[in-house]
Amino acid sequence: MKIFKRFMIVIGIVIVILAIVFGIYIYQNKEALKSVDTNKNSVSKKVDQGKPISVLLLGADTGADGRIDRGNSDTMMLLSLNPKTHKTIIYSIPRDALAVMVGDKTKNMQKINAAYNIGKSNMAKNTVSDLLNVPVDYSVAINMGALKKTVNFVGGVTVKSDLAVSYDGITVPKGTHHINGKEALTYVRMRYEDPLGDYGRQIRQQQVLKAVAKKIAQPKYLVKLPKLIKELGPDISTDFTDKQLEELPMKYNSSGKKIKSYQLQGQSAWINGSSYQILPTKVLQDGSDKLRKNLGLDTETISNTETKLNKLNADFFNDPDNTDYNTNGLDKTYYTNSTY
Repeated sequence: MKIFKRFMIVIGIVIVILAIVFGIYIYQNKEALKSVDTNKNSVSKKVDQGKPISVLLLGADTGADGRIDRGNSDTMMLLSLNPKTHKTIIYSIPRDALAVMVGDKTKNMQKINAAYNIGKSNMAKNTVSDLLNVPVDYSVAINMGALKKTVNFVGGVTVKSDLAVSYDGITVPKGTHHINGKEALTYVRMRYEDPLGDYGRQIRQQQVLKAVAKKIAQPKYLVKLPKLIKELGPDISTDFTDKQLEELPMKYNSSGKKIKSYQLQGQSAWINGSSYQILPTKVLQDGSDKLRKNLGLDTETISNTETKLNKLNADFFNDPDNTDYNTNGLDKTYYTNSTY
């Protein structure tokens, strides 16, 4: 079988999206890569220069159950990769975190997962960058339909669940089970019945993709990856260029030697008809410091709309039972049962 250069897209999109594996050399059929929506012009030259990079990973709840709208980014992870220190830092961002939609016509605070729906990956990148005071160099967006295809591609995965997970008419019982792609969608999408809510869902998402990463590295799947990449093409969008994707495995595989993952955890608030997560300034600052340090940047004190509002809402953080948070009129969207 002829060996091709760019077998990176599954690592860069499926596996890297869950930030599990960066240290596997994979070669990819160029014909398969043509189906992936890449950027013709580089948004950043950092990959070309081999510098530390940050990547926003967006998982949209589309491509499943017949949904074809762009949808919100119900999974958001910010990665910083440093090939010199051989370290990757991952931060999961709660989908309901209150944040300013950077790039909107008027100042507008919503759940952070709405940024992708309003202004695509560019607004999501700018919003996350402003929230954490960290430059966001690149983005990768993938829909949930791709997860289903990938889990089926590796013959299913085994998961261990501490609770029964039910969603969309399917149940994954408590315990250890081997699940297929459709069941995996159930497992990574349910959040309302999880005592940990979205934070519990983040853990289950990482669990599934770790299992996928482990299986997909096996030779019997590696040789078939071009076929999977062709299938996943319509489900993937990135602002990496083709050339940068080609360079990623050689320049950044060492970043996977040390991987640390974190969650930005907030406090619940009820704002304008819906439940939000308010990220304390200390949590934002700690995340910013870790990400910036791994990018080789000096730490800086965060000063943005979120931290200024946090200062005005000091009583909110002093009382864990308090769900009232004043946005000074910056929240303009009333969420209903149909606003997902």
